[in-house]
Amino acid sequence: MAFRTTSRSLTGALTAMTLWAAPALSQETSPTTVSEQGPDTNVKVHILEGLLVTGSAEDVRDVGGSATFVPKEEIEKFSYTDINRTLRVVPGLQIQEEDGYGLRPNIGIRGSGSDRNNKIVIMEDGVLMAPAPYAAPAAYYFPHMGRIEAIEVVKGPAAIKYGPSTVAGAINLFSTSIPDSDDGSLSGSLKILGGEDSTLRVHGYGGGWMSLSEDWDVGLLAETLQDRTDGFKELDGGGDTGYRIQDYLAKLAFKSTAESGLRQSFEFKVQRSDEVSDETYLGLTPADFAANPYRRYAASQVDEMNVDHLTLQASHRVDFSNDINLTTTLYYNDTSRAWYKINDARLTGAPTWTSISSIVGDPSANAAELAVLKGAAGEIRVRNNNREYYSAGIQSVLGSAFLTGDIAHYLELSVRYHEDEEDRFQNDDVYTMAGGQMTLTTAGAPGSQDNRVGDAQAWSFFVQDTIDWDKLTITPGLRYETIRLRQTRWGAADPGRTGPATVAENTVDVFIPGAGAVYYLNDEWQIIGGVHRGFVAPGTGSTSDAERSVNYEAGFRYGAGEFNFEAVGFFNDYSNLLGTCTASTGGGCAIGAQFDGGEVDVKGLEITAGYDAADLLDTAWSLPVAAIYTYTNAEFKTSFNSGFGPWGNVIAGDELPYVPDHQLTLTAGVESETWRANVIASYVSETRSVAGQGAIPDNQLINERIVLDLSAEVDIVPGVSLIGIVENVTDEVYNVSFDPAGARPGKPRTVLGGIRLTF
Repeated sequence: MAFRTTSRSLTGALTAMTLWAAPALSQETSPTTVSEQGPDTNVKVHILEGLLVTGSAEDVRDVGGSATFVPKEEIEKFSYTDINRTLRVVPGLQIQEEDGYGLRPNIGIRGSGSDRNNKIVIMEDGVLMAPAPYAAPAAYYFPHMGRIEAIEVVKGPAAIKYGPSTVAGAINLFSTSIPDSDDGSLSGSLKILGGEDSTLRVHGYGGGWMSLSEDWDVGLLAETLQDRTDGFKELDGGGDTGYRIQDYLAKLAFKSTAESGLRQSFEFKVQRSDEVSDETYLGLTPADFAANPYRRYAASQVDEMNVDHLTLQASHRVDFSNDINLTTTLYYNDTSRAWYKINDARLTGAPTWTSISSIVGDPSANAAELAVLKGAAGEIRVRNNNREYYSAGIQSVLGSAFLTGDIAHYLELSVRYHEDEEDRFQNDDVYTMAGGQMTLTTAGAPGSQDNRVGDAQAWSFFVQDTIDWDKLTITPGLRYETIRLRQTRWGAADPGRTGPATVAENTVDVFIPGAGAVYYLNDEWQIIGGVHRGFVAPGTGSTSDAERSVNYEAGFRYGAGEFNFEAVGFFNDYSNLLGTCTASTGGGCAIGAQFDGGEVDVKGLEITAGYDAADLLDTAWSLPVAAIYTYTNAEFKTSFNSGFGPWGNVIAGDELPYVPDHQLTLTAGVESETWRANVIASYVSETRSVAGQGAIPDNQLINERIVLDLSAEVDIVPGVSLIGIVENVTDEVYNVSFDPAGARPGKPRTVLGGIRLTF
């Protein structure tokens, strides 16, 4: 329904974009070979190249800004389905775990704030993936890592290519590419893993390219991920605390042959997923966490998240010549989610309800209500957070290479029209708690708790020129966003939305400049630097200013033989930091309300180093080792009183919450032709859950931790391998967060084993 109501504006945008892309239908060039694959990776990027900053690990060396490319072979080492674990090899990220499985990731970049990824850009195959990235950027949908083939993370001036948020960076996930075997036959893979907590994970795909005619080849891909577990938490009274995910993807593609006269390719993608997870916002008091960190209170027994997601995407790339190309993508995303979860509690007949964050945050003052959470007589109010989202748009990037004298240019011109919507239609149900069991007593009317729609329309324009002059590469860029935001509210007694409504509108127009530079001292050493404007739009109905900053970075890269090293220092100078009230931050404020945090300084250092010690030890085995280190210091520069829970009453010099000072990841592996073994160790220093300085109070302390994972794989016969994985080898017990409501554990030691079949 939402798509139909705005189809006129999207139709107009499609017409304009068609005129922009029209030259693709009228030009011919001499045949040449289409680039199919980034160097040393298995990721096909020829259709998406115009939408990417990097397409391979090698491309990172030429980026005028910080970038990390995580290739397929790195991801396959541990067969992770948890994006939080996968991203430990990327410097500069702050990850606030929540459920132990990465179902609801909270990712920040360079101190941006991590709640629901709302300050960073999340994409799949170059397309915005937050359910409503302009109207409601807090991402309750995240592509399932189990079917992702590679990851691109960009920071600094390279991030302004994407938007809308540019303050921190962007994460682009690559879905599985159509297999391209040397002999033109079909190929694929089937991986089955099982283990503790009744975990069962099946991931399979198959497809390939074949000749359709003298001028065209056709490619097909079918893929599924089936992932389930009973969960590692222990619910009072019994019950599952895990999840069940079904994910399906199909691709149909066409690419021209060398004989066709025009190099071009089309790709059509359909992806659908369904998730049912027995998850809750309710955590534990510090005392109960110390007694049993994996306990779940009885009051969370009916909590359940249901998510249905659909992506439709069509991409076209044409190379008019070796110097001019055009990439265009049309996309539509639909996400329906209903998280049915405990909101608050009270003694039977009490006049007021107490939020779960208040109960577990101050158990002494709320001892009676805490007893209700644990199963004593009382009342529980459960909120049906029922929401529907859609986003749709079209984006196009024109690239042109040319010379001006001795100076080489690669100019990119991009335009995107995007619209999205969040529809909240929520209600509260009341249960009676008795003897540890909940019984529904009062069902709330649909829409009676929240009945509103937030929507956005945005035009984005981007121009960037990569200028190569002798040993210097300069990449100036400029992004322009014009955004119309609107929020429409109906009364609680108007589920049909036929009565009067309250409408709030906001328009944002912003220019976002940036420039990066790379100076090549020689074939081994590079100096890099850059500056860009950071921007985050205010929300629908918000009276706050946009988030703005000026961000700087500088460093160097070194690469020689099997050794590489990079060090980058950064400084983000915020003129205004935004905080957004969400249920996931603990509530206690009007959901969706935004708070101005004033001036904030974030500074830090990112170091990565990698080396293959095979030559040093004179062995035929590959012995890759790597270290990834991040130092971050993030402080408020002004004092103010805030109604935003994670900030509280701020004094100048207070550190931002959930930004650890130190993070270090070490990886090592041994790889032969028929077997492989890898280890990854991740250290995170202590951090605070509420802004402050000095010693961290126990009820706000996120302890330091070291988490160690092991994996091994051995080839039994060609095409058949056995896999073994141990996550959290030492069974480290650690608290990952006090948000949304109480202490929450990381995943305990988990052993998985299985088989991989390739054909």
